[in-house]
Amino acid sequence: MSKMIDPDTTENPTARPPLGLPTGSVRALLALLIVAVVIVETVRGHGVDELWSETLLIALAHYFTSRRFVGLVPDVLRRLEAEGHVPRESNPLYLPRHSIRALIVLSFAGLAYYIFEIRGVRSLAEVPPVLITVSAYLLGVFAGSLWTWRVRHRAVTSSRLWEDLKALAVILALLAVSIPYFLNHREPLPLPQVRNAALALVLFYFGSR
Repeated sequence: MSKMIDPDTTENPTARPPLGLPTGSVRALLALLIVAVVIVETVRGHGVDELWSETLLIALAHYFTSRRFVGLVPDVLRRLEAEGHVPRESNPLYLPRHSIRALIVLSFAGLAYYIFEIRGVRSLAEVPPVLITVSAYLLGVFAGSLWTWRVRHRAVTSSRLWEDLKALAVILALLAVSIPYFLNHREPLPLPQVRNAALALVLFYFGSR
């Protein structure tokens, strides 16, 4: 005689987050560890390995864009959470909301202070590339968040013309530095400064979306 299985008492492996920690804790811990390695290597004057830089950007992009964004007023969102229509957003590593983001931003702000004030770097060419790329991306994130807040709370209309012009500017900037690669003429164009500025603009655009 077969035994009846109660689905309510059956263990569901997908219902338990990894290690029993709040949802997003493992991603947050990995992101913080990657940030720590990159900053320590930069402060020590070691060139950050390209793979570490790429991993950092992927981790930041995933972490900053994987958080839930619901276009609802707080009261409506809380009611939907209480009724079970929308899952509650847990706090990774049991920390207050937005703590991980704040730690990441403050870490790179501290690195920027060290580079410009302690080390006394004044030339853009001497700035570690990882600081430029991360700063461009995070600046885009803040710009996009600020604009979204203004549209939602200040009754500001989002201009499609502005969005189109911004997209066109980024495409043209990247094309300007990409064509020499397609033609296999990397010198004298694109100049390193022009290339870095164009790529930073692209990262800013991705962050602001």
